[in-house]
Amino acid sequence: VFGSGTPGVYNLGGDLPLFARLIRDQDRAGLRRYAYACVEPLQFRATNLDLPVISISLVQGDALGGGFECALADDVIIAERSAKFGFPEILFNLFPGMGAYSFLSRRIAPSQAERMMLSGRIYSADDLYEMGIVDVVAEDGAGEDAVYDYVERVDRSFEGTRAIYGARRIVNPVTLEEMKAVTDLWVETALKLDRSDLRKMERLAAAQDRRMKTQRERKAARA
Repeated sequence: VFGSGTPGVYNLGGDLPLFARLIRDQDRAGLRRYAYACVEPLQFRATNLDLPVISISLVQGDALGGGFECALADDVIIAERSAKFGFPEILFNLFPGMGAYSFLSRRIAPSQAERMMLSGRIYSADDLYEMGIVDVVAEDGAGEDAVYDYVERVDRSFEGTRAIYGARRIVNPVTLEEMKAVTDLWVETALKLDRSDLRKMERLAAAQDRRMKTQRERKAARA
């Protein structure tokens, strides 16, 4: 089970200030190293390292950009009702290149996946449940209980359930070669961003930093 220890945030995605610096420097090799370092562990998660397990993402809070891609890599997504999902990359003229297309197009129709990535829209857990992307929606604060309930329920049919997820990987395998090819396209696209695009990226990064600071302060106050 993958989750987050930061209230209100599952994962906000990539290191946008680093992206901006590497793009300004036209550092193709640096961008590619970063991208490959992202997709390699995601591909391991997508295959469960060929172990006899079912992987679960417990999303409590925002899962944006690369954070949404992380959740999509797992077999099952359990989300609390207030969780938010989205791919904001199109807002600064980029696209989510570390697994979004590969994972989404195996859960929903490719045309629907493209509309999601092109919209820049933020989706609720209920939205994604209706689309077949989120598997279980739990009330806020009940996410961990929902995971235990799921595990108890599936335990009675574990081998069959695991086999179905395994069949999904056989019929529509997500290979590391595919993911690296997409990240190569992401790198070339990123290198074409102009100053206006980079300013938008940096404004989003600043907003994310403020959000994380606020959440850490609230967590410290509760402690």
